[in-house]
Amino acid sequence: MKQNTLKGTKIVVIGGAGFIGSHVVDELIKEDPAEIVIYDNFARGSYDNIEQALCDSRVRVFELGGDILHKDILNEAVKDADYVVHLAALWLLHCHEYPRSAFHVNIEGTFNILEACVKHKIKKLVYSSSASVYGDAVEIPMTEDHVYNNKTFYGATKIAGEHMCRAFYHRYGLDYAGLRYMNVYGSRQDYKGTYIAVIMKILDRLDQGLSPLVYGDGSQSYDFIYVSDVARANICALKAPAADSFYNVGSGTKTSIKELTETILKIYGSDKQIEYKPSGQTFVTNRVGSTDKASHELGFGYTIELEQGLRLLIDWRKKNMDLVEKRRKAVLERHK
Repeated sequence: MKQNTLKGTKIVVIGGAGFIGSHVVDELIKEDPAEIVIYDNFARGSYDNIEQALCDSRVRVFELGGDILHKDILNEAVKDADYVVHLAALWLLHCHEYPRSAFHVNIEGTFNILEACVKHKIKKLVYSSSASVYGDAVEIPMTEDHVYNNKTFYGATKIAGEHMCRAFYHRYGLDYAGLRYMNVYGSRQDYKGTYIAVIMKILDRLDQGLSPLVYGDGSQSYDFIYVSDVARANICALKAPAADSFYNVGSGTKTSIKELTETILKIYGSDKQIEYKPSGQTFVTNRVGSTDKASHELGFGYTIELEQGLRLLIDWRKKNMDLVEKRRKAVLERHK
């Protein structure tokens, strides 16, 4: 299969200052493009995430703005680009609390991006979807043909985005690939990921000399994948000839919250016992994806096992405690 080359191209990364987006930028730099444009409104993204990338002369933040609802500015950013990676979205809990905003940002904003891609004849779009489209698993591992069992506003917006991508492909010939991320964790992580924030909260407790808290019995199970692997999946999707299709991006490994917590305790060398609390609000309790399709059609496979990834995250966290504390306080302030 002939692959697309990214060398010498202009690539726009929408949401490129975010947790996943900043790692996508890092991976793109290795592909030797002529220009990488970060389009971000910094609602969740951070200049801290892209500080190193901006040292590369080929990387810049689009100077006129970064809101996907500002169509004229968005069009200017996409103009003359070869490829677009779309990662911008309100996150799950934000969508739960503000569903109308979820509609405007995640659905209308995605429509604006699709229009801009058609207008400027983009060669390929990579759309960041989510395993949230599946909801709780009906069968495991979930293949890409798994039913839409979603019950959240966030998942609904991602389903809408997927179907708009497909419609634009068949109506206008816009080449795209959609990626359904499992539970992404790793360096530059914040406290806003509904399922992943549990890792940061466990680490907070251990740093304070307290036992880690687990809500429920700890049997809730997910598919954890390190963020740099997710970033590589975006590169694979850009380069692969595959089009008009969606792919799980995960490890295919089932890990319970209890097992996750025990692994963190092992890394810390802690003898603290897990403290169990009554379960609170939980959107999904069981989700593991099949990796076969992404492997066969994109040539993607994860490389970082959970314990290794947690060690990388903990090492990053220790080196960036000022930033971690700032992000933790920002979330606490929001929920006062």
